[in-house]
Amino acid sequence: MNKTVNINLGGMFFHIDEDAYQKLTRYFDAIKRSLSKSSGQEEIIKDIEMRVSELLTEKQKTEKHVVTLREVDEVITVMGQPEDYIIEEEAGTNSSFNNYATPSGTKKLYRDKENGMVGGVLAGLGHYFGIDKVWLRIFLLILIFAWGTGVLAYIILWIVMPEAVTTSEKLEMTGEPVTISNIEKKVREEFENVSEKIKNADYDKFGNQVKTGAEKLGNSFSDFIMTVFKIFAKFLGVILIMSGLAVLVMLLVGVFTLGTSVSMNFPWQSFIEAGNFTDYPVWVFGLIMFFAVGIPFFFMTLLGFKLLAPNMKSVGNIVKYTLLALWLIAVSLAISIGIKQATAFAVNGRSVQKETINLKPADTLLIKFKHNDYFAKDVDDRDEFLITQDSLKNDIIYSNDVSIKIEKSDEKYAYIKIEKEAKGKSLSEAKNRASAIKYGYKIVGNQLILDNYLITDLKNKFRDQEVEITLYLPEGVLFKTDSSVENYDRSDDEFFNLHYSSDDYVYKVGNIKAKCLNCPADENEYNDVDTNDNETNVTINEDGVTVESDSTVKTNKKFKELKINKDGIIIKTE
Repeated sequence: MNKTVNINLGGMFFHIDEDAYQKLTRYFDAIKRSLSKSSGQEEIIKDIEMRVSELLTEKQKTEKHVVTLREVDEVITVMGQPEDYIIEEEAGTNSSFNNYATPSGTKKLYRDKENGMVGGVLAGLGHYFGIDKVWLRIFLLILIFAWGTGVLAYIILWIVMPEAVTTSEKLEMTGEPVTISNIEKKVREEFENVSEKIKNADYDKFGNQVKTGAEKLGNSFSDFIMTVFKIFAKFLGVILIMSGLAVLVMLLVGVFTLGTSVSMNFPWQSFIEAGNFTDYPVWVFGLIMFFAVGIPFFFMTLLGFKLLAPNMKSVGNIVKYTLLALWLIAVSLAISIGIKQATAFAVNGRSVQKETINLKPADTLLIKFKHNDYFAKDVDDRDEFLITQDSLKNDIIYSNDVSIKIEKSDEKYAYIKIEKEAKGKSLSEAKNRASAIKYGYKIVGNQLILDNYLITDLKNKFRDQEVEITLYLPEGVLFKTDSSVENYDRSDDEFFNLHYSSDDYVYKVGNIKAKCLNCPADENEYNDVDTNDNETNVTINEDGVTVESDSTVKTNKKFKELKINKDGIIIKTE
């Protein structure tokens, strides 16, 4: 039985087998001898230790896991054998190692503060996706000025993305294998950059700079701000997870219940049930919408978990790129369906029918709307588009897109005009679809009873079907409106102003407008006062001139002075 040793490697504690410990010690001693002439030896050793620590941590299954000789051999295989490396100082270039076989590195998302302008977020994203950070900065500016979301997105990414501090992290950020040769090379580059900066430094300027209390206060304030942002990030993460999961569950339920009686009411649900825009099966359209809408919310949920647990492992590039491809395909299909939708509504067609209304001179026409108990609970139960079944269990499209206008007739008789409208890809298709609209009304004595709905067969699809009713009444006709007319009245107020406070108001069609004969004065704002055929009395006495009129609005003015001369008539009133 071998002894175990507790060691601190790269800031992490490990239980390691004695044989494994001895081999690991010899390994580090060999590395130190290989780097004895290298600049920044301590920094390189430190980074190598941290990388070895990371590799060993990945192999730990429990906190009491003991590192064995086999696991040390596996780590050494990844890092490389020191005796296989040769320092090439004589070549006049940076010292490097000739690694016998290094696996290609996997990129990890870090902030590159050295090459960044603010927090290194965009520089880190550029390394990860292989995009020049300049283009990312342009895209960020567009988000800021167009939608105002760029700042919030940058702050969230700043909090979520860790900064690449160690050499190992910087290599992982660019996708380079974290081996001894690459670590040594990276450290040398950093030393050269520092040396160059020192050569060009203004020593007098730096010599006079002293860290003041204001700087310390600024650092404390920045720490406070970062703490607030971290708390906000946790809260935001919870919101993203809850909303993302809720939408995903709804989408799943919606996809598996398409076309059934328990189908949920999604924005596109009615259009899918009507076979509205495509000839594809319903489930195909459902899947398209699921991927187009669901994938962004899936990544939003992952972002929420990342905000709560920054060290959570990524789902992997294969999953990311597969979902991205599916999303692009779904969005492309959705766009093509949208284009097809636009062509389906390109042309407007109509069907017109007229019918004369026989009224006796003493009749008062009553206008009212009625509903169908099979489709709605009352006349105010409105729906502009609904897929339902009629009494014979046939699937139909039901809509309350019905309106009425009252206008003066140029004829000596009253008549009603029914205009049915619909849209289609061509004029003939639109006219046929308009003619297929079923709308009912009836004239019973002095009553005009109108349906408050239209229906059409499901095969005609929804194409903005509507019914416009115009009631033409000759001058002098009396009429009343039921309260049900209020929701459907589209009359020009300059001709007919419907009052809503009572069903007993009687209107009379005049020469230029329909007037309410028994409405209160405060509701009669659209009715002009008729001042024709009114008598006016003029009295002249010692008090002046008095003008009296018997019109609805009486004028009683006294004239103080009345002069008639070559300039005309001059009247001065009190």
